[in-house]
Amino acid sequence: MSAYFSADQLVLLAVLTPFVGALIIPVFHKFPNLRETVTLASAAVLLAFVLSLLNPVLAGARPEFQLIAVAHGLDLAFRLEPLGMLFALVASSLWIVNSIYSIGYMRANDEPRQTIFYVCFAIALGCTMGIAFAKNLFTLFLFYEGLTLSTYPLVTHKQSADALRAGRLYLLLLLGSSLLLFLPAIIATWFLAGTLDFTPGGILVGKAAPAVIAILLALYIFGIAKAAVMPLHFWLPAAMVAPTPVSALLHAVAVVKAGVFAIVKVAVLVFGIETLSAMGQSGWLTAVAGATIIVASLVALRQDNLKRRLAYSTVSQLSYIVLGVAILAPISVVGAAMHIAAHAVSKITLFFAAGSIYTAAHLTEVSQLDGIGRRMPWTMGAFAVGALGMIGLPPTGGFLGKWLMLNGAMETANWAAVAIIVTSTVLNAGYFLPIVFRAFFRTAVEDAHAEKSGEAPWPIVVALTLTAAGTVLIFFFPDKFFALARMTIGR
Repeated sequence: MSAYFSADQLVLLAVLTPFVGALIIPVFHKFPNLRETVTLASAAVLLAFVLSLLNPVLAGARPEFQLIAVAHGLDLAFRLEPLGMLFALVASSLWIVNSIYSIGYMRANDEPRQTIFYVCFAIALGCTMGIAFAKNLFTLFLFYEGLTLSTYPLVTHKQSADALRAGRLYLLLLLGSSLLLFLPAIIATWFLAGTLDFTPGGILVGKAAPAVIAILLALYIFGIAKAAVMPLHFWLPAAMVAPTPVSALLHAVAVVKAGVFAIVKVAVLVFGIETLSAMGQSGWLTAVAGATIIVASLVALRQDNLKRRLAYSTVSQLSYIVLGVAILAPISVVGAAMHIAAHAVSKITLFFAAGSIYTAAHLTEVSQLDGIGRRMPWTMGAFAVGALGMIGLPPTGGFLGKWLMLNGAMETANWAAVAIIVTSTVLNAGYFLPIVFRAFFRTAVEDAHAEKSGEAPWPIVVALTLTAAGTVLIFFFPDKFFALARMTIGR
């Protein structure tokens, strides 16, 4: 691609590609095969553009494209830096796999409104690319809100009373937190710093007293509610009424990842890690992240519904990334960035497996899964790999981020963070390993679904096998992700 387009042009093309796909998909609403071909082609083209930008970014290039000058110093513009490159690489890679999965899932379950599903999915990916490539807080905010609005129809896809109720909560918490907390934080930042451009080292250095910095940081942490920091997490478990491909989008590809990505980006490129450390912001942020990690893990232990258990696991795991920032050690921030990629691949595997179980056996509860591993070995084998990634055990990518954050906590003598990581790892094992044990080491109970043995349709199995393999490959081949994570903090 770089032979035909400049790096600056590729940035714009990467953002536009999903939106173009969203315009073309409805043309083929009466021809499902062509409609889904457009979806897959759009995802493939996006990944090609993103991969074409990887080596230039690793070599030090920071391609950018200004779209609109809204006012003096306020531009709708894109600039690709290492953290954005990492996020874009994860999201664009998983869009292809999720599209393959969606084709199998939506058809096998005869889901309604499939065209609007694929359209909204593509728009959501376009907004995700806009967030990843945002040059400033203004651009990030616009695409962040676009992501909320484009995923609302996906959350309410079933149009049931539960789905509509979940959709109202989704909009209330995400739009409400943005308008009441996130937007005022952006305005205050512009007032204090005179700019909204993301800058290495931060733009608030020497601009405000510690108390003001603490208030501003709190506005960002809670205002970016897609990160699901408690108590603004309720939208995420509620949204589990959506079809499983949507759950995968919410938890792995775009929505929650956009939240934690934005928090890391704001911490590093707006405040600056050194500024936050010098002003003593680690303590309260560690407490907030730690409370979310532990409480969500305890709630997950009590959930019998598989998707709700996975949802509370996500609430917990996201705050590992916030904790990595809270530790305020360069190596812990690298660990937080690594965990964005590792969690995405592992969690999408788990949701793919949950959808596979529902499609093939119509089972939704953990207590129903006795012996299912012998009927669905590919699905439950992939689930086991994803679970190891969530626990943070080698050889999975989840080990790398946790290990780096643990090292950062010990390096800064943040023993509370050390205790949180160790305790939560035990809790992770407590709510994941029993599922694997039930699946492979208990005898299935004869029921109405016992005769429906076997795996889900092949697109579903192929997708979850690919993501399970990706969970392991990140562990053995972490170099590109690690390089981007290190470059995020200027190392």
